[in-house]
Amino acid sequence: MFQNTRVRFRPVALLLAGLLLAGASSSVTAQDTSPTVERTPGAADPAPAHPELAGVFEEFGGRAGLDALMEEFMSVLLADPRMRPFFEKVEHDRVKRQLAEQFCAILGGGCVYTGRDMIAAHAAHGIDRADFNALVEDLQIAMSKRGIPFRAQNKLLALLAPMHREVINR
Repeated sequence: MFQNTRVRFRPVALLLAGLLLAGASSSVTAQDTSPTVERTPGAADPAPAHPELAGVFEEFGGRAGLDALMEEFMSVLLADPRMRPFFEKVEHDRVKRQLAEQFCAILGGGCVYTGRDMIAAHAAHGIDRADFNALVEDLQIAMSKRGIPFRAQNKLLALLAPMHREVINR
């Protein structure tokens, strides 16, 4: 099941890794709930809202479901030797919160993303295609463990895919 998805969503894998690594490198503290203003000139919106996807947002379980997904996802990332180095020394609660915010905003859930744009967040990390592919595999594992329908997973992945261009820097 995952093998076909990896082939089909290779650009999405790149993007998702970037999104997660953006959360890992953001300078926002856990207490800060206001959106950051650090944006790279010309960078795309890291959380463009799609209110027409409210049904997909509900298939993820709403905000509570996204929060639970991020708990699972962080566990999977830390268990994966390919991803652990990117995430083991970051503020896990902040990363999980910002990823839930980002996915919530993108899926039209009405959340505000407080993290940095993809270019600023990834500039110093040396992220390559293999890193992205590993991350998307882990996200798919976490989504499947949470029982998120494959169709809903694909809707989110398709929206995230274009961001990979701002994340790969190696």
